[in-house]
Amino acid sequence: MSHILVLGAGPAGLAAARSARRRGATVTLVDSSEQLGGQFWRHLPDARPAANERLLHHGWDTFRELQADLRADDGCRILTSASVFALEPGDSGPGRVHVIVGPSDGTGRQRLELFPDAIVLATGAHDRTLPFPGWDLPGVFTGGAAQALAKGERLAVGRRVLVAGAGPFLLPVAASLAATGSRVLGVFESSRLPSLVRGWLPRPWQLLPAAKKGAELAGYLGGQLKHRIPYTTGASVIAAHGTDRVESVTVASLDANWAPIAGTERRIAVDAVCVSHGFTPRLELAIAAGCDITADRFVAIDDAQATSVPGVYAAGEITGIGGVDLALAEGALAGHAAAGGQPSDLPGEVRKRRVYAGFARRIEAAHGIRPGWPAMVTDDTIVCRCEEVSFGGLCRTAESTGSTSLRSLKLSTRAGLGICQGRVCGRSLEQLIARRLPGNTLGDAVSTDRRPLAVPVRLGELAAAASPSDPSPLSTSTPLADPLKGPKS
Repeated sequence: MSHILVLGAGPAGLAAARSARRRGATVTLVDSSEQLGGQFWRHLPDARPAANERLLHHGWDTFRELQADLRADDGCRILTSASVFALEPGDSGPGRVHVIVGPSDGTGRQRLELFPDAIVLATGAHDRTLPFPGWDLPGVFTGGAAQALAKGERLAVGRRVLVAGAGPFLLPVAASLAATGSRVLGVFESSRLPSLVRGWLPRPWQLLPAAKKGAELAGYLGGQLKHRIPYTTGASVIAAHGTDRVESVTVASLDANWAPIAGTERRIAVDAVCVSHGFTPRLELAIAAGCDITADRFVAIDDAQATSVPGVYAAGEITGIGGVDLALAEGALAGHAAAGGQPSDLPGEVRKRRVYAGFARRIEAAHGIRPGWPAMVTDDTIVCRCEEVSFGGLCRTAESTGSTSLRSLKLSTRAGLGICQGRVCGRSLEQLIARRLPGNTLGDAVSTDRRPLAVPVRLGELAAAASPSDPSPLSTSTPLADPLKGPKS
């Protein structure tokens, strides 16, 4: 019986785990959160549930079914509060996976080494925010952070809140804020109406199989009307102002390339602002495993969700930003294939993947980041919030050293070397540096997605011996008879 390791317990990971179990494989499901569901189904803990959680989530019944199936399954071990900090490729298999189990800020955590027959990477993505003057002020949140606080803790980030950026995700962020009692002053979409039309409307009949997305959109628009939230296209926050925290923002119209249009600025008083410009896939473990990455920086997969590395599969946002329905379909196919099945065994999931992959392409065409955004950045703008590196300081270092290397500039300025390890600023740093160089190309092959240690680990934990034994006391499901397999001889 094969042992499948699923990394990530969001929609893709949960679907992959159940699909692999249906093929008869044993499964270990690992997630860094205390709860299952990932970012999409982030919810209050069972100890203090909401009165009607279903109203706060799309597909809540699907999540409850997936969670119930896996928790009741003796063949699935679930490790929560567990992070994979390193992955070593193997010669004839997916390799050795290093896991640390316990709260991220806790002591006495346990190190585990797993040697699965196959791995499904379902590590998801985090939302991206383009830098602008004042984005480092307290009270400036990413859309994902604001939604996590609203859905996971029922906390409002402010009383007068503005939502800005790009993409359909802005609408559920605004809805979550309104549900917690915030007054949402407006949603500002960076893409102009002609761009939205060109992205969404070609071959409109192809949208019919994804009609449920239209129903979701109608629900969000109804919420916008109910709470009287204006929706403006071709505009965004270009600066945040305040001393100890954000007190106001400047909003301006943007041209088709997202450069601010002079003379359109207006100031709005707020006590919080939520900004999101799409999502960045979490590629650390895929890169560590040796998986090929596409030109647009996603994990390359085939029709079976297999990566370029034998025994390693990928599903969800790391293969392309497409939303929950695409993630569920890809997860089901990945888990099935990892356990020895073929895509043709699941024609319904293949069809769903095709439909929602097309939907994802429309999202990118309509809302994808445009090249004019650096016009928002001034010399004083902090581009790396962890290390407080300004854009002017970055440019002066590049000019004085003549460096064209991302690695060199990271070491000389510390940009991207803070606690987030470039997750928040990395892609923007790469683009800001590259646009100053011939061909808009960095002089090395380094990317900010390459992190040999995927999460912070104490030196003492690295020095401690890893346990290859049954971690069942840490599991939230019934332990397997033989959950961890040693390396093949």
